[in-house]
Amino acid sequence: MARRDGWALWIGVAATLATLVVVFYYPVGRVFADAVAVDGRLTLAPLRAVLGDPFYTGAAHTLFIDPAAVPSGIARWLAAGAPPVEFGLFGFTAYQALLSTLVSVLVGLPGAYVLARFEFPGRRFLRSVTIIPFVLPSILVAVGFLAMFGRTGLFNDLLGIVGLGPVELTFTLEIVVLAHAFYNAPLVTRLVTAAWESVDADRVETARTLGASPLRAFRDVILPQLLPALATAAVLTFVFTFMSFPIVLALGGLELATVEVWLFARVQSLDLTEAATLGAIETALSLGLLYVYLRYEARRTEPGGASRGLSRRPLVDGIRSLVDPLRVAIFAYSAVALVLFAGPLVSLVIESITTPAGQLTLDYYAFLLARQASTAAGTVRPFPAVVNSLLFGVGTLLLSIPMGVVVAVVATRGDRGSRAAEALLTAPLAVSGIVLGLGMLQALVFGTTLFGYRLTVTGPVAIVAAHAVAAYPFVSRSVTPALRSIDDRLGEAARSLGADRTRVLTDVELPLVAPALVAGAAFAFAISVGEFDSTVLLSTGVDSATMPVALERYVGDRSLGPNLGPATAMGTVLLAVTTVSFVLIDRVGGRWE
Repeated sequence: MARRDGWALWIGVAATLATLVVVFYYPVGRVFADAVAVDGRLTLAPLRAVLGDPFYTGAAHTLFIDPAAVPSGIARWLAAGAPPVEFGLFGFTAYQALLSTLVSVLVGLPGAYVLARFEFPGRRFLRSVTIIPFVLPSILVAVGFLAMFGRTGLFNDLLGIVGLGPVELTFTLEIVVLAHAFYNAPLVTRLVTAAWESVDADRVETARTLGASPLRAFRDVILPQLLPALATAAVLTFVFTFMSFPIVLALGGLELATVEVWLFARVQSLDLTEAATLGAIETALSLGLLYVYLRYEARRTEPGGASRGLSRRPLVDGIRSLVDPLRVAIFAYSAVALVLFAGPLVSLVIESITTPAGQLTLDYYAFLLARQASTAAGTVRPFPAVVNSLLFGVGTLLLSIPMGVVVAVVATRGDRGSRAAEALLTAPLAVSGIVLGLGMLQALVFGTTLFGYRLTVTGPVAIVAAHAVAAYPFVSRSVTPALRSIDDRLGEAARSLGADRTRVLTDVELPLVAPALVAGAAFAFAISVGEFDSTVLLSTGVDSATMPVALERYVGDRSLGPNLGPATAMGTVLLAVTTVSFVLIDRVGGRWE
């Protein structure tokens, strides 16, 4: 029985690994291979060319072309009064990621404090909706920020009403950082809120009894318990913003290009060797950051005994709420957060139904219908893009759900072999969609010769495979905690009645974790519908274009001039489809709760 149980589990692991070998490891491996090989010969020339180029590494390029000259170069720099130095593309990418992380933490921490320490109507709902940014396509959010902060956007329209001049934020670092905060501040809030709610109230009260002030108790007792969660959130935010692509592409362009945007530009220019080298370096950096994240996550999730959490105070306390400085500050923060998180989405919808003069119109939706009827070559039609997105989402579910369940089962076993397998199976978290798309383009779309046959995977199949690789980790991370929470005695009872490990999984465990599985499926579907990074490389022509690709084409359509109307109309359609799909899957899963 034990042997059969082992085979049943490891066959699933083998099938998942085989799928990942074809659609992930081999394509990404091709990217690394092209970075260290030219004409089939191993060489470090591509790496030296990139790392030794001041455009990419700035002043640090001397480290790679002439390390011996570094000490004298530093001496000359100090003698010149330590003037500003250029850090190159990688330095700028890290700089904007650091700024984005800092702003995300500054915006997210007060939210965590309010949710963890105060009670008010709608608190649970507010905590739940912090997950919404992870469902929204990033290209959609970028267009929302353009609609809000663009020269003719809602923000400048409101400034004009009070007689203030327009503020130009488009194609600035500020708007890129704000858009990153839209995505990542809720991540900080969710992680830190959970840690704050688990703080041991007895330890805090003990410190206060021994004479510690509230500030001293926070510094010595509460803060150390928050730091692992805060560090995890910061590392994740840095990784996400370092590998950010659609937001920087739409809001910053090549003027504020990061490694991802420049990599995409190299692919468009068919400079695939340089693109592969950039992808390999970026992936190596992100793997290192992912290792740091996993270490912090392990510290944060160390098991501990049950403890009494801190009690929450009422946020609204009569007339006192109007004069209490802390509560006034919280209300001010809430107003700013509302503008930051709701403003872009509201602006997107408003801009889609109003003219630059402020008049109501449906012309932009009529434009989409006209595009639908167009037969001109190269025209991306809206309805096929919607259908493609939905079909690709269904295909993603068919692949990502079984893969995610297998990874979750492996993660709950806890032995050394399982931990190694889990590490292999979660590697896609450290690889950006652009790098994956580039690898699949080279290895699968362009084709691979195997036993004398040219094998190619193109169009919808390649896109669904890329989406599944991006989505299944979210399924596994939803299901794994639920599986761990199941009482072991239930499985043991089923085993005593003759059920093998597979039967226990299908008949006992999966029905019990169905809500978590449905939640993971909703995430997987929403991620597929909104996925842009790999899709923009793999969608050949217009037949396999998805809604995010169509949206990006409308934003970049020079024939439309500076008018964002058609893009916001397409963005509103994408917002509606994403929201309705996510809600429907979640509601269907609700019957299992």
